[in-house]
Amino acid sequence: MARKRRRRLLVPESRPALERLKAQVMSRELDVGPLSPDQVKMEVAKQVGVPLKPGDNGDLKTSDAGKIGGTIGGLMVREMVKLAQEQLARQRSQP
Repeated sequence: MARKRRRRLLVPESRPALERLKAQVMSRELDVGPLSPDQVKMEVAKQVGVPLKPGDNGDLKTSDAGKIGGTIGGLMVREMVKLAQEQLARQRSQP
């Protein structure tokens, strides 16, 4: 049985900050400017060689969709881990 996707944030107020983080990470790591999320997906798809088109992509292979989402998500997770490690280091160094 397929698992139901939950596209809702645990803290809805964090959406603007997450969008800023995504824009920063994408512009730094993938050489894309401050684009909308859909534009970022299209640019990443082009860079990884996935035939993504605007609108319906029902014929897109799961593995190709994973290349796009994995690229974006992986970079964001890596950045969030780095930020958390820096925050922990700052907390430990404070008296």
